[in-house]
Amino acid sequence: MALINDSVLSDADFTKLSAFIYTNYGIKLPITKKTMLQSRLLARLKVNNIDSFKEYCQFVLSGKAGEAEIVNMIDLVSTNKTDFYRESAHFDFMKAVALPEFAENNPGKKMNIWSSASSSGEEAYTIAIVISEFLEGNKKFDFSVFGTDISTRILEKASLGIYPLERVDVIPLAQKRKYLLKGKDPEKPMVRIIPELRAKTKFERLNLMDNSYNVPKEFDIVFCRNVLIYFDRETQEKVINKLCMHLKNGGYFFLGHSESVSGINVPLRQIKPTIFERI
Repeated sequence: MALINDSVLSDADFTKLSAFIYTNYGIKLPITKKTMLQSRLLARLKVNNIDSFKEYCQFVLSGKAGEAEIVNMIDLVSTNKTDFYRESAHFDFMKAVALPEFAENNPGKKMNIWSSASSSGEEAYTIAIVISEFLEGNKKFDFSVFGTDISTRILEKASLGIYPLERVDVIPLAQKRKYLLKGKDPEKPMVRIIPELRAKTKFERLNLMDNSYNVPKEFDIVFCRNVLIYFDRETQEKVINKLCMHLKNGGYFFLGHSESVSGINVPLRQIKPTIFERI
């Protein structure tokens, strides 16, 4: 295994790497993130038997690194922060408006929802719980939840659906009993989403910076929350327009609480703050 002789990431190499990451993946890394990038990439130097950050930078930028290494690098620098029932107003809107509307207008059809920045899966499973609660005792339609993220590492966690017990504190007790299985290790209390809900979800890797999105179907609802804040306005406009290409006319689009479509040209009409309709 390599010994890291040049253990400091230079400003010049940081600038090159951060420009590459932003151009290809939309993740902005200001110079204040240099120490973070340096510490996270140290493991990649060791794995690749590379002695310095300068050499690693050349390895990545020359194209010699290969797709697998780029994916591993992006896994380390991408931010994955999410919670169950995060920004609950969106789920309240689903229960009060979107789900009853779909049930009335699409009897017997399947509702498809896309969690486009799904991180470790809490958003996707919250969606599945909300719909399951709505359908309980009176099955009006079937549904599926499609989750995507740029990080393969975090998507593996999402697919497993296993979380520390404290992560699910926000879920009401009655729903915990219905939708979560408790682990048997008292020293490391964990829960797992029940198989019936996991069967309703599917997770795949997707880079929102891609020119087009290879996704399986048109969606009735698209969640794109708390990821656009990392993009400039031009990139935000492109990403939203590409997402809307897979959103049905009249379908709903949810943004994060600190995001907006103000000043950009997208086919959305605002219904409520951060809630939009495809037009």
